[in-house]
Amino acid sequence: MRHSIASMTGPNFVSVLENEGKIRIDDFIKGAMELAEDVHAGSVREDGASSFLETHTWPVAIDVMRHYKSINRTITSVEIASAILHDISEDNDRIIDLYKTKDYGFEAYLKYRFGSRVYYIATNLKLKDLAGYEGKNDEERQLSRFREYCDFLIAADYDIKVIKLEDRLNNMYFILNVAKQNKKVVYDKIKRYLREAEDFYLGYTMLSPKTTDLYKKLRSSYEQLRSTYYEYTLTMPQTNEAS
Repeated sequence: MRHSIASMTGPNFVSVLENEGKIRIDDFIKGAMELAEDVHAGSVREDGASSFLETHTWPVAIDVMRHYKSINRTITSVEIASAILHDISEDNDRIIDLYKTKDYGFEAYLKYRFGSRVYYIATNLKLKDLAGYEGKNDEERQLSRFREYCDFLIAADYDIKVIKLEDRLNNMYFILNVAKQNKKVVYDKIKRYLREAEDFYLGYTMLSPKTTDLYKKLRSSYEQLRSTYYEYTLTMPQTNEAS
């Protein structure tokens, strides 16, 4: 099953939350949307054209809502705001520029405005700087960081698990579509996504509490990415490794 990338504007996002999700758009959700628009405005994805907000931020939050609804699990403004702001700490340069006049700093503002739960999710889903990890090279340091990140996710609560899996699914769908446009720049990322799915994410969906629906989607995306990657490697020029 092929997946297309959902794209939605802010008003579309609000409409889906209200009409499909039956969720009231309170000041908490409005505030999260305003902050996401401040930080991610103008950001584009790997194809150099697609809006980060419209193809990632809003769709991931909607997918989180739909997952909760599909299993009849209550979802509140806290989960919605956490999903909206799950990548908010990634764009460091933008945050520094926007909040350089605020003496209390961005993370303090995030905690004050949205509470400790949203703050915890946003700051802990962010990948830490490689410089803080041991290793002889970046590849070894990335592996150390990934292992630590997996330990965090295994111990995390259900809301974090679902947000991270929907985030990864959206990224896999997007990279797959970019690859179909012959954007060779994304193939290193495809290789990493395949390895991380094999090493962790596929099994993660099966850990209690299981997310069977997300396993099926992740497995489908993994198979498509693997096929695309193998097709690409067949077109790569062969090198002679003479001794």
